[in-house]
Amino acid sequence: MRPSDRLVELKIDLPAITAPVGSYVPALRSGRHIFTSGQLPIRDGKLLYAGKVPQDVSVEEATEGARIAILNGLAAAAQVAGGIDAITQIVRVGIFVNSGAGFTKQPTVGNGASDLLVEIFGEAGKHVRAAVGVAELPLNAAVEVELIVEVS
Repeated sequence: MRPSDRLVELKIDLPAITAPVGSYVPALRSGRHIFTSGQLPIRDGKLLYAGKVPQDVSVEEATEGARIAILNGLAAAAQVAGGIDAITQIVRVGIFVNSGAGFTKQPTVGNGASDLLVEIFGEAGKHVRAAVGVAELPLNAAVEVELIVEVS
């Protein structure tokens, strides 16, 4: 099943591409790969989850934030690729979690992004990943996600 068909089946619309908050582009193609800039859990221009996990933002909320952020990344990659169906493999996902002292469930938060990619792309959605805790993120976001995809 094509990724575009799977999005329809899942009742998911790719969001409008979020405008960069600095001097960079949302996504860039190099050969058969597209690299995205870090994507935040922004929907309709509004940051949805801000603060430290788990003190200010629950693990469940941060996991949902990772899901929103990966959709923003997919939208940026799809625009550069010429559509989501041109993406043939999710290669790598980087998850950055605005972590409070002692927090170690970054992989759980990252599953919000990873699980959705497998739902959309099936086997081609399986990828390598890093999920790390950081002291701060732009705009005090709870999570930031970056993505590398292969295209046809």
